Amino acid sequence: QVHLVESGGGSVQAGGSLRLSCARSGYTYPRYVMGWFRQLPGSEREGVAAISTDGGRAFYHDSVKGRFTITLDNAENKVYLQMTNLKPEDTAMYFCVADPTGWMDGIHGLRRMNPREFDYWGQGTQVTVSS
Repeated sequence: QVHLVESGGGSVQAGGSLRLSCARSGYTYPRYVMGWFRQLPGSEREGVAAISTDGGRAFYHDSVKGRFTITLDNAENKVYLQMTNLKPEDTAMYFCVADPTGWMDGIHGLRRMNPREFDYWGQGTQVTVSS
């Protein structure tokens, strides 16, 4: 079993920044696609960013390109989401996710992250952006 614990959420004004962190523990697979989803109550989950522990090009949802950056610390088993120039529409619960069998080619090809492909989810951390 893989455990994911997010931290770093909070409330900021529009234009501000936040850095989300996700610590991975438990069973260790050889590799992962790590990522972040977000969700508003009553809405579908939206894949925000993803990256492979093998390296390579990260994926970003069009709405966050140029503002969000996903990075890995493989030595510490952590993934980060640096969020800048935050907008009120970024307000959501943010979930860290892990897929030990997936490949970034699929995400880049579809230009979206399929939540059903990610086996492991954290509990979420709330991000609230006020105007």
